[in-house]
Amino acid sequence: MAPDDPLADFEAERPRLFGLAYRMLGSAEDAEDVVQDAFLRWNGVDRARVLWPSAWLAKVVTNLCVNRLTAASAQRERYVGPWLPEPVLTGGGALGPLETAEQRESVSFALLVLLERLTPAERAVFVLREAFGYAHRDVAEVLELSEVNCRQLHRRARQRLREPGAPGQHGPERPAQEQHGRERGPDGVRPRFTPEHRQRTALLERFLAAAGDGDLPGLERLLSADVVSWADGGGEIGAARRPVLGRDRVARYLAGGVERFARHARWQIAEINGEPAVLGLVDDDVLGVLVPEVTQGRISALRIVASPRKLAFLTRQLAGPSRSGGLAGPNG
Repeated sequence: MAPDDPLADFEAERPRLFGLAYRMLGSAEDAEDVVQDAFLRWNGVDRARVLWPSAWLAKVVTNLCVNRLTAASAQRERYVGPWLPEPVLTGGGALGPLETAEQRESVSFALLVLLERLTPAERAVFVLREAFGYAHRDVAEVLELSEVNCRQLHRRARQRLREPGAPGQHGPERPAQEQHGRERGPDGVRPRFTPEHRQRTALLERFLAAAGDGDLPGLERLLSADVVSWADGGGEIGAARRPVLGRDRVARYLAGGVERFARHARWQIAEINGEPAVLGLVDDDVLGVLVPEVTQGRISALRIVASPRKLAFLTRQLAGPSRSGGLAGPNG
């Protein structure tokens, strides 16, 4: 990096920093703000004293996220209805490479909801260790904690993520690990468009056809008996504030919503947070996102994001770099 070009190293790290901040916060808008704050600090530091820009920036971003999570804990408790992450279009690499099962799991809605159970420190340790492969001593350096403490936090985080979750505001009933880890090759790498990926896309196409036709029996055949649907309207629009449970109720709920929506909008299947999902669009604006969880060939859970604030980043992504500000990722 040339001494008079402070931007070069930062721009090289920006996609990774955004991916780190998003996994920590579950919010693309907040992740953008954190990355911008990190740039301001980078721009003001004596870079001659920074031996490893990548490590320095990761440390700054992680601690900015920990501070945000600590400040936001009370707001999350008062959130109106279920809290869900902000959806991110990942087909263009917005959250980094998603070629392995572990990489996809690290940005999945199921796991990001589960991460809400953790304390900020536990979440930081888990994300750095599991999603970015940091050694415990490196995690300790980032968080300025002892290595022993970081190991304890990591162990506690894994235990809390394995606990059965209660339906409602802060998590699904079944662990995230149930729908991940399939279709790996001998080297552990899962091709980007696996048979499973294509099967899920075909399942969503049948789901949309049945819901659009009001075909309740056909829709029910695509749902697990104990399917659960969560909807995040953020108190901004009308959305179910409690989970909808069971095949019959979820089928009627979805068919009614699709029928009302289809009068003035269109549906599109896209890769959201590493998996096929359904976008509801009016012109160039996203009005809703349906993110399915599939178990044994049926939809076992649905997470629906309808909060306009949480859909703003995705709308900008779909519009292209001119509206997304170049922060979405290496290709965004």
